[in-house]
Amino acid sequence: MVIIEVSLLSGFIVTSRSRMLLENRTIVKKIEVKANVVYIYLEKLNDESQTFILQLEQVIQVKNLKPASIKIYDYYQPGGLQISYCLGVGS
Repeated sequence: MVIIEVSLLSGFIVTSRSRMLLENRTIVKKIEVKANVVYIYLEKLNDESQTFILQLEQVIQVKNLKPASIKIYDYYQPGGLQISYCLGVGS
């Protein structure tokens, strides 16, 4: 199983429509939202390219936003191969 861990920008939440669209994808096994982190659980990955879109809604105005991060890793080997990416507003 593969986990995509998305750290949200401060003051933002995932829209319910975005969550529903992700949950309806066959590759997505489960989605959890905890505090400012979204966990997307995938049954497996293959050589086929995948695109995941999270629509966010700003609920609180925050100055000097810090970059958010996205991590992708194997559920059974979290200390193994991990892909990380940082993004800011407008990325």
